[in-house]
Amino acid sequence: MNSAPEDDVLHRTESNVSWITLNRPEAMNAVTWAQRERVIALLAEASADPAVRAVVLTATGKGFCAGADLRGAPATGGDRVAGDVARMIRLGAQRLITAVLDCEKPVIAAVNGTAAGIGSHLALACDLVIAAEGARFIEVFVRRGLVPDGGGAYLLPRLVGPQKAKELMFFGDAVPAAEAERLGLVNRVVPAEELQAAAREWAERLAQGPTRALAMTKQLVNASLDGDRAAALAAEATAQEINMATADANEGVASFVERRTPKYLGR
Repeated sequence: MNSAPEDDVLHRTESNVSWITLNRPEAMNAVTWAQRERVIALLAEASADPAVRAVVLTATGKGFCAGADLRGAPATGGDRVAGDVARMIRLGAQRLITAVLDCEKPVIAAVNGTAAGIGSHLALACDLVIAAEGARFIEVFVRRGLVPDGGGAYLLPRLVGPQKAKELMFFGDAVPAAEAERLGLVNRVVPAEELQAAAREWAERLAQGPTRALAMTKQLVNASLDGDRAAALAAEATAQEINMATADANEGVASFVERRTPKYLGR
């Protein structure tokens, strides 16, 4: 398996927060095959590492992610046959978006600039989105005569409703950060120079929270629109059963009874 050069995806862990930074500013951070694999691996590591309790996904330069850059993808060899495109999408864009949705730690997107195509979906798959004032979100696929990939037709209607989702996807117009916030695509808009600090503040707050409870809350919310009420309530009851066995749940209850601030350990 190819791997991204280390400086194409920067990574550090600080204060129990995993910072994943796309770093190809000269290409507006259009994501390569190797970068995608690196991000997926880092999200899986974040899920498995008890020392990581929140994740920030961001980028350098003027673009958050301008879409997919297929240069550097493994050669398929031979002529394309039926099934090749579907397989490429399943193993590529869909795996990337699923890695964000299924990460067991809360993921914050700190969107520094243009998020287009799969880049827009990468941001919208995150649990919380903070955008710089100059950021834009573009469903660019229609401009290329393409169908949206990376779960776009799944994510967008759940955020803005089907009619608005169709408008964004049919026309492919750029949505400025302020409008994205009004539509519910973005949680907060901040001046560009404050983006990293705003993401750090939220991420470190999350990293001090009851990590397992947050993981199960994320899972319940993400699944809530996919099933019926009975399934949602059954999942909620199961999550409560599991969570009540955690140290953080016991600490939360004890701190309430003892009238003190809880100290969560993420366990």
